[in-house]
Amino acid sequence: MAFLQGLPLRPYQLLRLGHVAYGRFSNARYLSASALLHKSNSESNQQTAASRTTHFGFRDVPEDEKEELVRDVFSSVAKSYDVMNDVMSFGIHRIWKDHFVAKLDPGRRPGGEPLSVLDVAGGTGDIAFRMLDWATEIHNDHQSKVLVVDINDDMLKEGHKRSLATRYADGSRIEFKVQNAEVLDAVPDNSQDLYTVAFGIRNFTNIPAALRAAHRVLKPGGVFACLEFSKVNVGILDMIYQQYSFSVIPLMGQLVAADRDSYQYLVESIARFPSQKEFARMIQDAGFEVSGDGYEDLTFGVAAIHTGVKV
Repeated sequence: MAFLQGLPLRPYQLLRLGHVAYGRFSNARYLSASALLHKSNSESNQQTAASRTTHFGFRDVPEDEKEELVRDVFSSVAKSYDVMNDVMSFGIHRIWKDHFVAKLDPGRRPGGEPLSVLDVAGGTGDIAFRMLDWATEIHNDHQSKVLVVDINDDMLKEGHKRSLATRYADGSRIEFKVQNAEVLDAVPDNSQDLYTVAFGIRNFTNIPAALRAAHRVLKPGGVFACLEFSKVNVGILDMIYQQYSFSVIPLMGQLVAADRDSYQYLVESIARFPSQKEFARMIQDAGFEVSGDGYEDLTFGVAAIHTGVKV
């Protein structure tokens, strides 16, 4: 039961995960005092949000501007998203994604219920299609569903277009919806068996808020799983990788997608992302229980898989 490997599960969680792992977002002249207070607080909150800064690559930008900046980047690369990942990972991202899905081993088990899977920042459907294929082919599961959410409508349109060329074209098992991962206002509490995010979380404005939203929407016993670029753990290889990242990748972006700036941001966003241990602590701080270190390094730490269980 690969879905359970390395995850801390208690007996009651096995029952919950029976579904997941065998056993599983006035024009009035006078205002009342309360209305004035509400207006004052609202304006204060807006000013606070506008005054807070976060990183966009190596730039510091107002927190309330990052969302639009990230949306612009991914609108630019939507049609060449797979090419982008090939450039950024030497093509190895395909192997990592296959391993990610195999590790989670999604699918309805005999006697269990179909899964509800939430794939966040999953616009083009790359992970979602793999999840559904695995459930169908490995577990003969034709009922589990994936909700793909992304803040970028262009990415979602690309994913929907791709879905029309798959066995899931009728939309009964996959849905695409615009959502902010830090809010997920269209996803009910305690409704998802599995939450996945691949190569997306480093672009979020407020990662802790997104982790708390993930914890909210998962069922008790549900699993959070993240695949993301990380920190290379071998000194000489890290030097080579950093040289490749900052010298070659933006140039390749210019050559293959006529978009150097977006690729420059993407390599900077990797450099700014927390280390494996730091991110594992953030997952724990959001309320998840992790097993061991809480992560698995891939290709000497170029990427890592993080998992946590909602207890």
